[in-house]
Amino acid sequence: MSRFERLLTLWVALAMVIGIAAGSVMPDLFGTIAEAEVASINLVVALLIWAMVYPMMVNVDLGAVAGVARQPKGLLVTLTVNWLIKPFTMAVLAVVFFENVFAAWISPDDAAQYVAGLILLGAAPCTAMVFVWSQLTRGDATYTLVQVSVNDLIMVVAFAPIVAFLLGVTEIVVPWDTLVLATVLYVLLPLLAGLATRRLLGTEAAISSFTARIKPLSMIGLIATVAILFGLQGEVILSRPAVIALIAVPILIQSYGIFALAYGAAWVLKVPHRIAAPCAMIGTSNFFELAVAVAISLFGLHSGAALATVVGVLVEVPVMLSLVAFANRTRARFPEPPQGV
Repeated sequence: MSRFERLLTLWVALAMVIGIAAGSVMPDLFGTIAEAEVASINLVVALLIWAMVYPMMVNVDLGAVAGVARQPKGLLVTLTVNWLIKPFTMAVLAVVFFENVFAAWISPDDAAQYVAGLILLGAAPCTAMVFVWSQLTRGDATYTLVQVSVNDLIMVVAFAPIVAFLLGVTEIVVPWDTLVLATVLYVLLPLLAGLATRRLLGTEAAISSFTARIKPLSMIGLIATVAILFGLQGEVILSRPAVIALIAVPILIQSYGIFALAYGAAWVLKVPHRIAAPCAMIGTSNFFELAVAVAISLFGLHSGAALATVVGVLVEVPVMLSLVAFANRTRARFPEPPQGV
């Protein structure tokens, strides 16, 4: 890793501070950025995420997709954790903290809203940012693409029933425009661009050289995204820091717990690190655009549920960077992949 990459956590921390300060000093600018939104997806942030995802997509070799069938354990871990464990453990943690541990400081109505927001987060595993975390851990680009794609297909049919069951709300309106637009912006378009780039470059040597040159684009996009997200939410952070901290507690426990479960399972199953790290991170991070959109549609823009989903956005990047660092430090504990896989 370059010196710039090794100090990425520092740059992200500075981006948070700068974002909050800039949001306070230049509210009109961030108001304009906030208005550049389609189907609950901010187009400025989407462009930056696209910049983060594209370099990894250049490494995707569709001819190697068949190799996923020879390594099914990573996909099995991802799907089991994402859909049979994560939504339910998040619901349990939300109830434990907001209806019991924090009950003395939170009104019952607010507690119910925060629980709902956390449930929405838990039922929406990551689509876009996992490509960034995979790249930072030197994950298998092709396998990560397959994992995300299968995960998204399941999300189409499983998200609404799980949320309806956990919230006790039968009429969950899934924002299909958000799901479709996010898939197009974060997966399809970068993939097509990456495949076109591979074809133009021709050789593996040229592809490796090109991806090495554009890799800083991902890091710059990540830092800029953090600054904008914290700038957009700066007023909320400054006005309600205690509530933000309380909501963050179950999210932090869930994030580290889910990662430990998935990463540990991958280690026990002897999954190669380049597959194990991304498969653990897909469930750890969240599809925050979907969670925010559903929270707003069900409970309103200024609801506690919407606030809880936003806190998930703010907590995610620092948490994921710490897990990236841990995954990189523990790489040697995982088996080398079989030849040709």
